[in-house]
Amino acid sequence: MEEDREGEQRYPFSRCSSTGSLHTLTSSANNTDVTDDEDSDRGNQMSYKERRREAHTQAEQKRRNAINKGYDSLQDLVPTCLSHDQGQGYKMSKATVLQKSIDYIQFLKKEKSKQEEEVAGLNKEVVALTIMKLNYQQIVAAHQSQPGALTKQISDDVKFQVFRAVMDSLYQSFEQSVATNNFAEISGSVISWVEEHCKPQILREIMCGVLQQLSTQDQPFFS
Repeated sequence: MEEDREGEQRYPFSRCSSTGSLHTLTSSANNTDVTDDEDSDRGNQMSYKERRREAHTQAEQKRRNAINKGYDSLQDLVPTCLSHDQGQGYKMSKATVLQKSIDYIQFLKKEKSKQEEEVAGLNKEVVALTIMKLNYQQIVAAHQSQPGALTKQISDDVKFQVFRAVMDSLYQSFEQSVATNNFAEISGSVISWVEEHCKPQILREIMCGVLQQLSTQDQPFFS
């Protein structure tokens, strides 16, 4: 009994003290774990925000690159954006590229309208020529269907002589009336020559004169 009491006096920390120490260590460990979990959650949250910010930055950069590439393509495609005074790799401002592209598109629309009008005019001429061809075919068919028409065929040689004589007569007046110094003089003088020397009455007189001349030369008109 005395030894036990002496032992208690020597070691004042009893079982209760030991138990209290264990509780203290356990509580400290639990607090440390909670702090680590909070730091981990905070780190995960910061990492997610950083990833979102990085993804947004990449998407924005990709969008800007696509826009810049589009402007570069416009500058290469639109002829008015290309100038001999500009060095290779020169880039206009985006506003200038857009304005020049708009102007060029409007120019193309006007050219398209002009071409459509020209095509419509040519189609009308084709229709008119087709009608004239059909009329001439009917005239030839009617002439050939007349009795004795086959026996009154004009030889090719006589046709050539008549054509050459008529053209020679027209060329003489053409050479005297038409100026060939420049396009303006040619266009103006040709119109005047046609109106003055190519009237139906004048052509009829030329043709009659040619036929009379060939008849005096004992040229057979028909074969």
